[in-house]
This record gives sequence, C-alpha cells and structure tokens, in this order.
Amino acid sequence: MATFTLTGLLKQVAGRFPLLRAISVSGKFDLTHARLHELVERAAFRLLAAGVKPGDVVALTFPNTVEFVIMFLAVIRVRATAAPLNAAYTLDEFEFYLSDSESKLLLTSKEGNEPAQSAAAKLNIPHAKATLADADSEVTLSLSQFESAPDSLSELLNNPSDVALFLHTSGTTSRPKGVPLTQENLYSSVQNIKSVYKLSESDSTVIVLPLFHVHGLLAGLLSSLGAGASVVLPAAGRFSASTFWSDMNKYNATWYTAVPTIHQIILDRHLSSPEPSYPKLRFIRSCSASLAPSILARLEEAFVAPVLEAYAMTEATHLMASNPLPEEGPHKAGSVGKPIGQEMAILDEHGVEQGANATGEVCIRGPNVTKGYKNNLEADKSAFQFGWFHTGDLGFFDSDGYLHLVGRIKELINRGGEKISPIEVDAVLLSLPDIAQAVAFGVPDDKYGEEINCAVIPREGSNLDESEVSRFCKKNLAAFKVPKKVFITDSLPKTATGKIQRRIVAEHFLAQISTAKVPKLGA
Repeated sequence: MATFTLTGLLKQVAGRFPLLRAISVSGKFDLTHARLHELVERAAFRLLAAGVKPGDVVALTFPNTVEFVIMFLAVIRVRATAAPLNAAYTLDEFEFYLSDSESKLLLTSKEGNEPAQSAAAKLNIPHAKATLADADSEVTLSLSQFESAPDSLSELLNNPSDVALFLHTSGTTSRPKGVPLTQENLYSSVQNIKSVYKLSESDSTVIVLPLFHVHGLLAGLLSSLGAGASVVLPAAGRFSASTFWSDMNKYNATWYTAVPTIHQIILDRHLSSPEPSYPKLRFIRSCSASLAPSILARLEEAFVAPVLEAYAMTEATHLMASNPLPEEGPHKAGSVGKPIGQEMAILDEHGVEQGANATGEVCIRGPNVTKGYKNNLEADKSAFQFGWFHTGDLGFFDSDGYLHLVGRIKELINRGGEKISPIEVDAVLLSLPDIAQAVAFGVPDDKYGEEINCAVIPREGSNLDESEVSRFCKKNLAAFKVPKKVFITDSLPKTATGKIQRRIVAEHFLAQISTAKVPKLGA
C-alpha cells in the first residue's frame, strides 16, 4: 500500500499493535487495531461488490458510532471519497450537500435518517444502512450485490493524490464552500497532530466532538488511530456531560480535545457537581474558536493539566498551529502557539511578509493544505495568492514566534475607522466571573458605519444585568471598544460543532428589535 496515505498508515498500525484497543463503544464492546482493520477491509469489499468505484463520493450521516468509523475508513480504502454530513440537517440542507458533493450513495445507521433519505430519494441516490451488532460480527450493509465478483481489493492500491474526504467550510462569513482533501492531506495532518502532542499507543481519549467535522474526525479519531492509541465513543453517540468523566476514568483517558463551549460546559458541571476523582491527564486541547485566557486558567486549575490552545481550519485538514506540551516550551494564554508541520507567514495585502508584532493575514502552505475548492474558481483566486493559501484570519507573531489571532478579516468591527477585534472584547467579557458565555459582534450604525454590541449568558444563580456588564467593559476596554448594547440571554445560536458565528448571532439579536434593520453580513 502506498506511503503517505492514511489508509497505509492505519494498516501499519494494525500490524504493529494488533492486540491493543483501538475503539471502545462505551459499556458495550472493544475493537483491537487488528480487528478494526479486518472489519474495514470486509466492509470495503462489500462496497466494491455494490458497485462503488474509485472517485465516487459516498455521503455518511451517523451519530458518533463505530459503524461510522468503519464505513468512513472502508470508503476511503476503495479509493472513493467520504462526505460526512451532520445528522441534524433539514431536508433542504441534505439536498444541497448531497447535490453539491455529487454523492453516489448515502450511508446511515440502522435507525436511518428521514430527511437525508428523502433528499437522497429526490436526487435518485441509493441509500444503505450499516450495522455492527458486536465485536465478533461483520458490518451488515443493506446493499444489493452485483452478480459478478468485484476486482480484488488487494489489487486496489491507495494513492496519496486520491481525494479521500469532502467537507464544506462552516461558512462563518459566506456560503459554505466544498473542500476536497486527499489521502496525503489526511496523512500529513495526522502526523502533525501526533508529533506536537506526542501521541502514542499509551494514549486514550473520549471523542467529544461530532465526527462529521474536521476537528473531531482528525484531532480526536484519526490521529489517535494513526498513533496506535485508543478512542472511546460515548454510548449516546454524542457528547454527554453526565457520562464524560465516567468514560474518561473507566478507559484511562490521557487527554481530550474540544471547542471552548464544550470546555465551559465541562467546567460548569465541575463547579456545580464535581466528580469523586479525575484521571491524570497529559494535556487538554482547545481549538476551533478562541479560548478566553480566563477560561483557560479555570480549566487548568480544575483539572490540573496544561490547556493547549490550537489553530485549525478545514482547508488545512485541521491543524495549523498549536501551543507545545510543557516539556517542549511554554504555552501562552491568548496565543494559538507555533506552526506545526507547515510554513506559515503573516502577509500584508501586497503579499509582503511582515516581521514580529506586525499584524497581517495568516497564510500557510504545506502537504496538509487543500489544492483548491470544488468548482469554485472565484474562491480559489482569492484564497491562493502569492504562492500561499490565505486563511482570512488576521494575526501576528510575537517575538517568540507564537501566533496571536486578532479575528476574521470580515468579522473585524470597523467603528468610524477604528478596527475592533471581537476576540479581544470576548476575552474581557469572559473575565467577568458572572458571565458564562459571551460574544461580541458588529451591527450597522448610521453615525459610525458599524457599532459594537454583545450578547452574554450569565452564570447560573447570578443576577447580572446590562449596566453591570457595561460598567465592567468601561473599566477594562478603551471607550470605542465598549459594546453600545448588551443582550442578556440564556442561549446563543451555534453551529452543530459548537462554534459561534458572529454573523448569525448579530442577525438573531437584531431580529428581536423590531425597529432594527437586520444586517445581511457577508456574501
């Protein structure tokens, strides 16, 4: 099997660590690396027999189950492209994603997914259900087999250039764009993640994030499997605060990765109903959104482990930069660390590289970076310039080479010519102990062009009001950065992965003010 492929790496792992645990379905059964490899090969044979060909796109919509893991790996094994989709999508959303990805087959759990199946039927895409009863069973697939035997699976060699994964960007500022990622992209990213966190066969983690998203899929699942380590899939098929620590303890977890909103849920639960004991963790990882320094400090204090903030995006097959493990150097609150396994530069609008402490656009290049968007020459043209991929994020390197993010270029708030980083305002808001969650965002303003507002969720039991938030901001922020309006709320609109999108938050809260014109920010 070709080198520089994820499939080849996982085959090597199965040979090196055949009897070590690869996957545990919490409270049910375990699979070793050798058994997982066997199940993937057999499922791959079934896909071939059903007519799946190299280059075909296969959509998968599952909870976080063992069937998803096996079928995902089986799809890429037959040189097809896996397109994981959020099971909570509506019929219209499924229709868009199935059509945009040009899927040839839809795979679901045995429970099925009505909106996905209806959308597939409308588009004449066949559907099959995958089930694994226990560790000794085979994956059953409700697919009709062809009469003639398929080409031998052993003759089907995976190539680094095979498009293995097809995801859409989360569309923080515009319509989602299709991102094809190759076997080499996946292999490179897994190796980068393994190296910075020193993942080995001794490690174990509980999967917290959905596997249809690059964070959970690459950082949680595939990097663990690629290191010979093990993962635990929660019994509910998704994150549950009530079972998280019991799973972490039971399976001797050494680390976990999550988005800031999940970290806050875990922290709040710890403060209201602490566990009798916690596992000794090597590190806790945070990524996909900015982690306020005050939350980082509380996490470290509560769980006695270094909290390493990282920086990632779909187009980079997840990881771009990370704070190091303590033995490799300091980790800095408010920084996303140093570039990992790729080149990174801060460029101005003319493509000129900037020195330390000078803000510009974060740009990258390396074997983990996508070659381009699917059928979107306009997006390619703006993203790939001067020989670099442009992330759309503003940031700067400090004198130690650590990257600090200022915000998305399109999310910067331009108040009468003064540029305000919403990340900076978020961090100040979250340092007020009575605030559990907070988000700052820009709104249209007749006088300044844009004005800053914020929405906050008070901590349970607090009597926080707008005036207290405003007073705190006035003490801790320059006058022009103080939010003009404070929305006190009990929930914030989030994506399925727990990301807060400022554009959507702005529309949500302005829609509550009948006199306000709802902005349509971004394309």
